[in-house]
Amino acid sequence: MHSTINTRAEARNGLLRIMIAAVMWGTVGITTKTLYGLSATNPLSIGFFRLALSLPVLFTVCWATQKRRMFIVARQDLLLMLLIGMMTALYQVCYFGAIERTGVAVATVVTLCTAPIMVAVISVFISKQRPSAYVLLALTGALTGTALLVGFQENAGGQSTDTGGILLALGSAFGYAIVTLASRKLAGRYHPFQSIAISFSFGAIILFVFAVSQGLVMNYTPVGWSLLFYLGTFPTALAYVLFIAGMRATTATVASISTLMEPLVATLLAWLIFGERFSEMGFAGVALLSGSLVVLFIGGTGALSRIVRTG
Repeated sequence: MHSTINTRAEARNGLLRIMIAAVMWGTVGITTKTLYGLSATNPLSIGFFRLALSLPVLFTVCWATQKRRMFIVARQDLLLMLLIGMMTALYQVCYFGAIERTGVAVATVVTLCTAPIMVAVISVFISKQRPSAYVLLALTGALTGTALLVGFQENAGGQSTDTGGILLALGSAFGYAIVTLASRKLAGRYHPFQSIAISFSFGAIILFVFAVSQGLVMNYTPVGWSLLFYLGTFPTALAYVLFIAGMRATTATVASISTLMEPLVATLLAWLIFGERFSEMGFAGVALLSGSLVVLFIGGTGALSRIVRTG
């Protein structure tokens, strides 16, 4: 009984860490859109600086906690970290490109509402994970809520939802889904700082090569550099560490659904700051999204405890 209580508490703490990370990620969209307004930058440049500026923090903390062990990685796991780095680069570039074409709210909710479906489908084929009734209920409510947000979004500021932007958002969702599943495999074998630092190093190198070939933007105002520093430190270095640590006690599907807090935060901030308004039906989507997270947090951890106990 004591073990069961501890397992449930661990599962809840894991979900809480992931939700805090999701709130931080919810600020990425408005930060990126502000950067577009301050300079003639591009998705590749923003993506590179976001990852590159996170590395000093990640490697410093990693060295403090792991010392020389931070460099001990099995060859097959190094390839997995390379895959995470590649998919992180894809996820970011597509997401930043979608923001530029469709706005913060639409880009975020399309990415995050389709990612859980991709994770669930891929999980069935790869690891034979089968979501519980609570997970299915939360998934249905969350997808319905995000669909309402997209379908009834009132795009202010002259932006509209175009096909290219939606395709970029879907590409971002695919990259995010692969990162989620690959990170799950590494979570039990390496310290979170170790895997994320190495993976992001690969991602930064990949983005640097492409950014230089397309024109790396270096001309930012002091405010612009401050925003880039913020992107690298908080919704990257700290948020991803919390996310991977939380994954230790969750399934990939549950973790992906819980991060739907991100479109909620992003949509609200985009509405308040940039006037990307949503209608009454959009508010209904917000309510469904919030309710789904409550269902997941209250009911889903019961199923999680059984999953953790049985391995």
